[in-house]
Amino acid sequence: MSEKQSSGLKSLFFAASLCIVCSLLLTTAAIGLKGYQQQNILADRQKNILLAAKLIEEESGLSPKELENIYQNSIRKVSVGPGGVILPAGQSAPGALPLYLVGEKDAVEAYIIPIDTTGLWGKIFGYLALDADGTTVRGFTVYKHSETPGLGGEIEKRWFQKEFEGKKIVTAYGDFVSIGVTKGKSRDDHNVDGISGATLTGKYLSQGLKTILQDYEPVAIKFRNRNTTKTPLGNLKGEHP
Repeated sequence: MSEKQSSGLKSLFFAASLCIVCSLLLTTAAIGLKGYQQQNILADRQKNILLAAKLIEEESGLSPKELENIYQNSIRKVSVGPGGVILPAGQSAPGALPLYLVGEKDAVEAYIIPIDTTGLWGKIFGYLALDADGTTVRGFTVYKHSETPGLGGEIEKRWFQKEFEGKKIVTAYGDFVSIGVTKGKSRDDHNVDGISGATLTGKYLSQGLKTILQDYEPVAIKFRNRNTTKTPLGNLKGEHP
């Protein structure tokens, strides 16, 4: 074997060894960081749920542990069965929907609906909170999306999300109308101002919210029939009134 060939083989061996070592290091790092990443994802979702429920402020600066403590003391995840019935803990049913109840002990002062809908470029994920009257939006957050930065991507900003607060999903006569994003300025209780240059994002978000809220309308009716600021959890169980 010539000196030139030997040098070439050494270079090839070195490059292959370097690739293997780098791959092992990247794999080890990915595995080691996976748990940390999952914790961050969980903390971010808990934060968005608490923001929607107006239990914390965006600038609160709370640590993940502090967020978890508030979440554990104020939020309960349940399932909603046919007719809007709140199912007992650990039970499910065909077509059951996830729901988050806000309040301490058995008093429910609001409930939160997970948002999972189609946007212009991908999925939009967030949470929409409604007061115990089953009518009034308490808060809205978006924690993940693929919309265009500076345009549709503004749905992640608090200034836009705060526009939803106080809006109504039913008319004064109790008819369901949902809540949406208008093109331009809104002048009613059921829509928020659109984002300039993001008409399609607003359209997709409006359609998605309407579909999701329609799915949750049976449980909203149960809340509306109670017409109180705090509803005992027991009143939401059992047969649909």
